[in-house]
Amino acid sequence: MALSRVCWARSAVWGSAVTPGHFVTRRLQLGRSGLAWGAPRSSKLHLSPKADVKNLMSYVVTKTKAINGKYHRFLGRHFPRFYVLYTIFMKGIISIPPFANYLVFLLMYLFPRQLLIRHFWTPKQQTDFLDIYHAFRKQSHPEIISYLEKVIPLISDAGLRWRLTDLCTKIQRGTHPAIHDILALRECFSNHPLGMNQLQALHVKALSRAMLLTSYLPPPLLRHRLKTHTTVIHQLDKALAKLGIGQLTAQEVKSACYLR
Repeated sequence: MALSRVCWARSAVWGSAVTPGHFVTRRLQLGRSGLAWGAPRSSKLHLSPKADVKNLMSYVVTKTKAINGKYHRFLGRHFPRFYVLYTIFMKGIISIPPFANYLVFLLMYLFPRQLLIRHFWTPKQQTDFLDIYHAFRKQSHPEIISYLEKVIPLISDAGLRWRLTDLCTKIQRGTHPAIHDILALRECFSNHPLGMNQLQALHVKALSRAMLLTSYLPPPLLRHRLKTHTTVIHQLDKALAKLGIGQLTAQEVKSACYLR
């Protein structure tokens, strides 16, 4: 009887110290703390920063490619000649850095003479640029005349030697030679020493610069280009003689003069 009372007293003491409500509350606190510290995070709520940046860059690149493709198709459909020039220019140094192709428009605006064809020049630009090209040609004229004077002693006909000497003297004095003075020397330029195949390399380079052709190619290629260029001029002269110069506009006449 005494032993049972002691056991009952102990149980009463422990029951008052640790109540069932306090025990349940403690378990809930431990469970919550375990959820907060040990539970895995949801992948839908917390994405990796590297994955976010990668997805964003992929989206931007895809959209940029789509816009660039539409832009190229628009140029090719509405401006085919400009698109050819644009494509050629894009395949050079400008297209090497990423997104640098958009600098083409700025460069064409800043350097229209070098990067645009004549059809995109304004009337004022056509006049100014043709004057610039004519100045480039004039720089080669003294060198060409000096080469002509050097080959005069090589001409076998005395009459032709005198005519060529007189022609060079007139040009150096600023006198424009007459047509018959030039045609009288036709034989000199069809044979030795002034035939195209007999000209010295420096003479061919000077003639190429006077025709606004590159002078950095080997002499055989320079001679071929000069022959082609002079053939085109000859065909244009025949067309002008047949149609008459009166049918040309003032700008076309000026362009024909600059071409020669």
